[in-house]
Amino acid sequence: QDQLVESGGGLVQDGGSLRLSCAASGRTFSRYAMGWFRQAPGKERDFVASISWSGTNTHYADSVRGRFTISRDNAKNTVYLQMNSLKPEDTAVYYCAASTTVWGPTLPTLYNYWGRGTQVTVSS
Repeated sequence: QDQLVESGGGLVQDGGSLRLSCAASGRTFSRYAMGWFRQAPGKERDFVASISWSGTNTHYADSVRGRFTISRDNAKNTVYLQMNSLKPEDTAVYYCAASTTVWGPTLPTLYNYWGRGTQVTVSS
């Protein structure tokens, strides 16, 4: 069974850091672009960051650029999201997703596989 499992969420203070991981099992996702999305209560699921299958190209939402870094280790079938300088408005459930496109789109509808999410809460 093809699965994406997020981990690393939790409660952190304003200005703190967290590192999210997304471990893939089942199929090999090394040829998939990967993305991170987040969804706050009552809001739509928003794009956060994406990375191409090779790891060469990355893309970030304006709200996180310069604070978050996406990376991947294809040998471990794992994608990471390093989050620094966290703010209360970053509070959301964070989802990992895989896309058969090469470049890592921003639209959630272009992703084929999704994890169940991990909660990130930033206290002020």
